[in-house]
Amino acid sequence: MDITSCLKATNVANNLSLFKISGKIFKLIHQSVNKIIISILIFTLSIFTSISQTYKLSGTVRDAETGELLPGVNVFLPEKVNGTVTNIDGFYSLTLSPGRHNVTFSYIGYEREEKRINLESDESLNVRMRSAGIRLSEVTVTGERSNRNVEETEMSTVTLNIETIKNIPAFLGEVDVLRTIQLLPGVQSAGDGNTGFFVRGGNADQNLVLLDDAVVFNASHLFNFFSVFNADAIKDLKLYKGGISPEYGGRLSSVLDIQMKEGDMNQYKMTGGIGLISSRLTVEGPIQYGRSAFMFSGRRTYADLFLKLSADENQRNTQLFFYDLNGKMNYVLNDKNRLFISGYFGRDITLFSEFFGFDWGNATASARWNRIFSPRFFSDVSLIYSNYQFNITGDIGPAKFQWNSMLNNINLKANFNYVIGENNTLSFGAQTIYHNLNPGRIQARIEDAAVADNQLSSDNGWEHGVFINDEVSLFSGRLALTYGLRASLFQTIGPGYQYTFDKSDPLRWQVQDSLNLKSGKIYDTFSALEPRFSFRLRIDEQSSVKGSFNRMTQYIQQAQSAQSVAPYDVWFSVSNNIKPQIADQVAVGYFRNLFSDLIETSVEVYYKDMQNISDLVDNGDILGNEFLESQLRTGIGWAYGAEFLIKKETGRINGFVGYTWATAKRKIEGINNGNPYYAPNDRRHDLSLSAGYELTSKWILGMNFIYATGSAYTLPIGKIYYQGAFAPIYADRNSSRLPDYHRLDLSITYKPTIRDRDRRRFESSWNFSLFNVYGRENPISVSFAEKEERPGIPNSSFFYIPGPIPAITWNFNF
Repeated sequence: MDITSCLKATNVANNLSLFKISGKIFKLIHQSVNKIIISILIFTLSIFTSISQTYKLSGTVRDAETGELLPGVNVFLPEKVNGTVTNIDGFYSLTLSPGRHNVTFSYIGYEREEKRINLESDESLNVRMRSAGIRLSEVTVTGERSNRNVEETEMSTVTLNIETIKNIPAFLGEVDVLRTIQLLPGVQSAGDGNTGFFVRGGNADQNLVLLDDAVVFNASHLFNFFSVFNADAIKDLKLYKGGISPEYGGRLSSVLDIQMKEGDMNQYKMTGGIGLISSRLTVEGPIQYGRSAFMFSGRRTYADLFLKLSADENQRNTQLFFYDLNGKMNYVLNDKNRLFISGYFGRDITLFSEFFGFDWGNATASARWNRIFSPRFFSDVSLIYSNYQFNITGDIGPAKFQWNSMLNNINLKANFNYVIGENNTLSFGAQTIYHNLNPGRIQARIEDAAVADNQLSSDNGWEHGVFINDEVSLFSGRLALTYGLRASLFQTIGPGYQYTFDKSDPLRWQVQDSLNLKSGKIYDTFSALEPRFSFRLRIDEQSSVKGSFNRMTQYIQQAQSAQSVAPYDVWFSVSNNIKPQIADQVAVGYFRNLFSDLIETSVEVYYKDMQNISDLVDNGDILGNEFLESQLRTGIGWAYGAEFLIKKETGRINGFVGYTWATAKRKIEGINNGNPYYAPNDRRHDLSLSAGYELTSKWILGMNFIYATGSAYTLPIGKIYYQGAFAPIYADRNSSRLPDYHRLDLSITYKPTIRDRDRRRFESSWNFSLFNVYGRENPISVSFAEKEERPGIPNSSFFYIPGPIPAITWNFNF
């Protein structure tokens, strides 16, 4: 039977059509439906026809001096609305009609490049962009695409160049990536001396922190005073607060994606700095000119060296320092293949005389293979390793003990991108992660007694994920859609133990039974579908409306004490007692550029709904507790707020003002009598002002001002004698507030004139900073003790960093 006879219409009187296809009859409800279907078919055919009449323009964009690939470069046609940005490997691809085109390349801090091409076939165009120099005023004629804030589909996302971060006043002279993002709307600081951050009502462990795709479990040094990211080794970073791509999974609140420098392929360089408490040095250069390069960086503090000058013997024997080592190599195998290998190793050493000490640190390794199959199709395949260790040692009189814990993470993933057409790009991929969460091995001995050796049960599991995502532009670019889906699966495996608890008393769970998990055997399986969607509707050339929805699922999490500042928080995975955490977030925003795109403004509102959120019971014990799950309760949480941002990135005066109004609450059975309570990171108001002023070509001024509502905490109101010991009685959970937080920081950077700069190739600068200028006493932790005149009633005392704190750093590069 031919196709004509298969498509025969009948029943005209009822204004209905019947089509016979392969012997099966399909009934269409109305003839108007036929017209719609035919219109869609004609439109689809026209798309394929237009695709067949287009050509592909693709290539890479590099730094002209170093040869490093530049991600996030705007590639667009001024006479048209379409354009793209380079991916993480500096690669771009455009589908264009035949003929002549003007193509513009722009990137913050670089001179704009304009190319005129005559496209008669698929063509490769590689571009090298030159730095615009170090003067801020010169950026007015360069920078990013002026209306990128309005045109991009992404919302709740911030991209920062490391040079921008270096212009912000630094604590003790140390430029810090995490302290910078704490200034952004929707991101809350954990307080002075703390690099931890909270995003839109989420916990710190709900942030996925990546360094060259490797998970960093603890991103802090020196009791959270500094982050592990050496600014001299970092190229750029991107923070996702919402509208998160389905490529990412495993955390509820945010993704912080940090990329290390790749090394200079054309010349050898040395960059460094000497400060009051630390020094750093970075070396980079070609292995084979134009084809491969390396970058190695190191940083170390030396506060412990000054302690040796103390008259107190215990202080002289105290060690207190940290160090970081970063390394990266990249190889251009050929025009279509490139290999990246990177690693990080860092440690904190803290030893109080010979009595007590602990050390902790991260180690990561990444190998990534980038393959360009065609101008339309390219891929990234990565093998990644992450490790975190924490150790405690003690030698107090007759008692000696040692506690060692470790986290391991092995990740294999593959991402693919396919450019379907001029306005349509498809991405998809898969990943598998092996988790090994070892809470610790505890060894103790008293005098000559036998050593007590206790190995806590570890959590092991496989986490799998697949995703697909499509980006499409419609109606001549007026409407842009990004939609996708992530499917995730978690399998708990042995060795280890599972416990069953008697939960009849919600305040106190008792162990009822246990199960010994055999090595490698799968016991529990959890799965989730995580849809992601975002849109951008352009109102005019200076304004747009954006919206997003994303569902996130988290299978491993952290048990954290509210009063803890030490890094021994315990990670654990889902189990028969703990379900995966789930968060649904909706966000809508209005974006507008003012004064010919000189100033960017935005307003975003969001609502986040969370399930299976965990929290510790009153007096919960997490350190060395084999029955950790008995100390946790799970329930629901919700957060909502509004974020306002005004930003000016060009000219002699630049900076931003950010304000967040937000609320975060939880409701968990067994905590606070089952009544709702504020989350520890609930902050009603959060205001940040950051500004820079180029006074002259030699002098640059910087300023930060921060104001935030005080953090919530739980106040003990008495004590009770229970089972042979006193235990505190608490008021309602998080019903008290620390005093409001506010602080002013100032900095001055002096860049001396260097004659014959091109010949000598040496530059330096002096940075003078003052942290907490007016000496505000901002509490970062609270402790409780009884006073003699008020026995039985705890009295609260606050710990804060005294100010002001001056710092001076000499930076150089050649």
